[in-house]
Amino acid sequence: MDMNRRNATFLLAGSIAALATSGSASAAKVVGRPNLSPAAWPPGEYKKFMRAQLHDRTAAGSAMGTGGAVTVSYNAMAARAGLEALKQGGSAVDAAMTTALTQIALTAGAPVSYFGIQSLVYYEAKTGKVYTMNAEWNTVVEERDPRSIPGGIDLSTEEGRRGSGATSGRTALVGGFLKGVEAAHRRFGKLPFASLFDPAIFIAEDGMPVSTELAGQFQFRKNDLARLPETRATFLKPDGSPYLAGEIFRQPALAQTLRNVAEAGTDYIYGGPWGRKLVDAVRANGGNMTLDDLRAYAVIWADPISAPLAGGYTVFTNPWPNSGGTALIEAQNLAAVSGLSDGPHWTTDGDALRTALDICTYGYISELPAAVIAAALPGIDTSPESRVTMKHAEQLWARIKSRNVLIPFAKPTVRHSDDVVAIDKDGNIAAITHSINSLIWGKTAITIDGITIGDPGSFQQEAIASTGPGKRLPAITETGILMKGGRPVIGFASMGAGLHHRTFQCLQNVTAYGMSVEQAINTADFFAPGLDMKTMEQTIHVPRGRFDEAVLDATGYAWKELPMSEARPGGEGKWVAISRDPETRLLHAASHNRSNSDAVAF
Repeated sequence: MDMNRRNATFLLAGSIAALATSGSASAAKVVGRPNLSPAAWPPGEYKKFMRAQLHDRTAAGSAMGTGGAVTVSYNAMAARAGLEALKQGGSAVDAAMTTALTQIALTAGAPVSYFGIQSLVYYEAKTGKVYTMNAEWNTVVEERDPRSIPGGIDLSTEEGRRGSGATSGRTALVGGFLKGVEAAHRRFGKLPFASLFDPAIFIAEDGMPVSTELAGQFQFRKNDLARLPETRATFLKPDGSPYLAGEIFRQPALAQTLRNVAEAGTDYIYGGPWGRKLVDAVRANGGNMTLDDLRAYAVIWADPISAPLAGGYTVFTNPWPNSGGTALIEAQNLAAVSGLSDGPHWTTDGDALRTALDICTYGYISELPAAVIAAALPGIDTSPESRVTMKHAEQLWARIKSRNVLIPFAKPTVRHSDDVVAIDKDGNIAAITHSINSLIWGKTAITIDGITIGDPGSFQQEAIASTGPGKRLPAITETGILMKGGRPVIGFASMGAGLHHRTFQCLQNVTAYGMSVEQAINTADFFAPGLDMKTMEQTIHVPRGRFDEAVLDATGYAWKELPMSEARPGGEGKWVAISRDPETRLLHAASHNRSNSDAVAF
C-alpha cells in the first residue's frame, strides 16, 4: 500500500468512528412502519459495513443462508441495507430496490442515478411466473436532430473519458429508475414504500467518509462539477476544491428530495416540483426536454424471452427493446453451435479463447447503424426475433469460422453501473441492473436537488436517431434467471463496459462447466477488448497474472494485461448471482471479485 493510500485509509477509519458515534436527525425513530435505517441496525453493523466500503476484493464475496440473500457488484453497505429489508419481512423486490436506492447515495450519483435507468427480471414463487420490467431511457419528443447532439467519448485515454464537445442539455434523456422502483414495489413489494428509502436518506443526511475511489472521481470531474452553481454547491467544498479521501461528504438536498418521493410518490419527479426544475435546467442548457416527456414516461412490463442452455438449464431474460437479452441468448447459442461448450475451457486453450472472444465481438451489434450491419453481415437476418434462434447462430458461426469477424483483432507484436440480486425466504427472485449510463456524472453535470442528470445522449446519437422521438431506447443490460427442471436455481445481473463478455463467460462456467456461482466469478475472465480508434483493431484485455501467456499467444491475437487500477476503464465486466437449491432452499450468494462488493445472507 502506498503512503497516500495508507494515510487516506487512516483518515477514513477515523471518519467512520466519528460517524458511528454521532447523532443525526435521520436516526430518529420511524413511527408506524418498519425502519430500515442503519441507525436502527444492531450495534457495530453500520461501522462494519461502512468499513467494507473501503476494501476492494480480490475474490468474490460469498454468503449462504435459507432466510434470504443479497449480492451486489459494488457497495457492501447497500447489500446490508437490502438484507435489512428481508429481515423485516420484505420481499425480494423490497430488498433489491432498497439496495439500489442506497447504492446511489453511497456513490454520490456518479455511476448510478435516481434519474438513471434500470431493468428487472423477477420470479414470483407463488405463480411460478417470470416477469420483466424495462425502466430504461426514453428519447425526448422535441429532439428532432439527434445526430447533431454534441459530445463523444473515448475510453482509451483519460481526457477522452471526460467527454468531448460542448456541454448541452440535449445530452439528457428521460430516465425511469424511480418509476421502476415504484412500479416494481407496487406489484411485488410488501414493506411500505417509504421504508425502502430509509438507508439512502440516512447516508445522504448523516454523511459518509469519502473513499479513495470517490475522491479520485471528484478530482477527475472537478472542472465539470464547478460549471453550474447547484452542482458546485452539491459536490465541491465551499472554497471550490474537491473533497479528499477521509473527509465527510453530506447530501442534505438529496435527503430532502428522497423524503419527498418517499411521501408523495414519483409524481413528484415525473411532472411535479422536481420535474419542473429539471426541465428548466435542461432547457437553460440548450436541451429540448418538456414536462410532457416526464409525464408520459411509463415502465414496460413484458413476458421474458427464454432459451435452452448447456447442462439442462434454461435462461429467462429481458425482451427487446432490451437488446442485452437478445445478445445474451445469441452468444450462448453461438457457444453451442461452435462446440465451445463441449471443449476445453478458454483459460487453458488458445483456440477456445479465440472462439469465445470472436463470439463476444457480436454482442453490441445492435448499437451499430443499420447500413453498417447490413454491409457487415450480408444475407443474415439480424432482427431481434432472428438473433435468438439457432438458425441465426449457425449462419453467424459460419461467417466467424471463415474469419469474417465484425471488428478484427490486431496481430500480436514482439460503461459504470451497479447490479443487485435478491432472493427472499419464499423463493421470489429479483435481479436488477441500474445505471446513469454516463461516465462519472457525465460532462454536462446537471444536478437538481441532489439528483444527478447524466449525459447518455452524448455518445448514443445514432441509436437515438434510429429509435425516434419519445420512444424507448434499446438497452444493453443482461439480467436474468436460470431454471433447471422447471425450477429457478440462479438469479444473475451484470454491468460494466464488458458486461456482455462477463455474462457470456459466467453463464458458460455455470451451465457448460458445472461451476458454482462463486467459482464462476472467481475464474479468470477476459474483458471487452481494447479498440484502437485509428486502425479499428481490437486487442485482448485480461487482468494481470490470471492467464497463462502461452494460452494468450495461441489465440494469434494481440493481448495486454491490465492492473486492477486499469480494469474498470479497460473494459472489465461484472456479474453477480445467487443460487438456490430447490430441495434444501439453501442460498449461495456471490459478489464481484474486484470491488467493494459484498454478498450477505441469513
